Amino acid sequence: MKNETWQGWTEAEIASFQGIFLNWYHQEKRNLPWRANTNPYNIWISEIMLQQTRVDTVIAYFYRFMEEFPTIKDLAEADEQKLLKVWEGLGYYSRARNLKVAAQQIMEDFDGEFPETPDEISTLKGIGPYTTGAISSISFGLPEPAIDGNIQRVVSRLFEIDADITKASSRKIFDAATRTILSPEQPGEMNQAFMDLGSSICTPTSPKCELCPIQNFCLAYKNDRQTEFPVKSKKIKPKDVYYLAGAIENSKEEFLLMQRPETGLLAKMWQFPLQEISKEEYEEFQKTWQKEDNDQLTLDLVAEDLSPRIFDEWPVVWQKRHFGEIRHVFSHLRWHVLLFYGRATKNFTVENSRWATQEQFEHFVFPKPQQKLVEQFNKNQKVDKHF
Repeated sequence: MKNETWQGWTEAEIASFQGIFLNWYHQEKRNLPWRANTNPYNIWISEIMLQQTRVDTVIAYFYRFMEEFPTIKDLAEADEQKLLKVWEGLGYYSRARNLKVAAQQIMEDFDGEFPETPDEISTLKGIGPYTTGAISSISFGLPEPAIDGNIQRVVSRLFEIDADITKASSRKIFDAATRTILSPEQPGEMNQAFMDLGSSICTPTSPKCELCPIQNFCLAYKNDRQTEFPVKSKKIKPKDVYYLAGAIENSKEEFLLMQRPETGLLAKMWQFPLQEISKEEYEEFQKTWQKEDNDQLTLDLVAEDLSPRIFDEWPVVWQKRHFGEIRHVFSHLRWHVLLFYGRATKNFTVENSRWATQEQFEHFVFPKPQQKLVEQFNKNQKVDKHF
């Protein structure tokens, strides 16, 4: 950054900016449940939930989480499967696991009291610079910036900062710029003002500059360059991965569920069995679906030529057509999953698996792709399978 334009602001300009911006926030701030008080536990949980998740989605989860785990002690002692069940649907499940570890740290290292300094807060599992800044400023009134995407977008336009926000080295630039204008008396309110402005007015595309309370301070607005900021290099596209999923039912109307490994993506969660295949095989399986031909659902017309290729070691008879497909995007992967229905011809067991009825599904922690698969399966339940 060649021109550190924020250094050119006078004390009078900074004071004017702070007054106008905070006045706007106090009039327009969103009514959110975690803003009812400055309890650091509430702020912490909400900020972790809000990572990669929309505010509207988080509200119901926040209420439910607080009902189940109202204190740090409750969270530290939580059963992991119960914790993940409460978190189910929010995704990025390592966040929930890190919350429990951090709660245990607070109980062991801080006598059950939430730490009050940025250095101590940042030692907690799963808490990075942004969350440290948010808790420090909102709960303890410390002049710490909470540098997230909203602040980067607003501040980059405010000062025409051309640093690439995808690079870790750029955070120091945004930290320095934000500290210059952050209110020492109301740092938490100002951080939240940036959040609200970035989510409602100073949006990534088509910013509503005519409604912006700080437009008179904004260099990008003055120079008609709003859409040029923030500078952001293109994301690497997620890798496409192709799977077959088996909704395998036995004579007791139970379905086979398999638990994922203890580490890695969706660790320890439950799902229908998945089998990875190539894109070419996936496209071949897609062609077997003749949507209007319900005769394909009868037992004597199962696709015997396909059966050996779907979980071929198991005693299962498969329907010829699939039950549709689902897609799910992770940060680095894009899953494509075709769902097939099969009936077990005899009892069998598989390592790390359980048989469960649909009524019992609520006791298992399902990742979002599995939830989509169950929804897809239930859409086809109306079809008489003749099995």
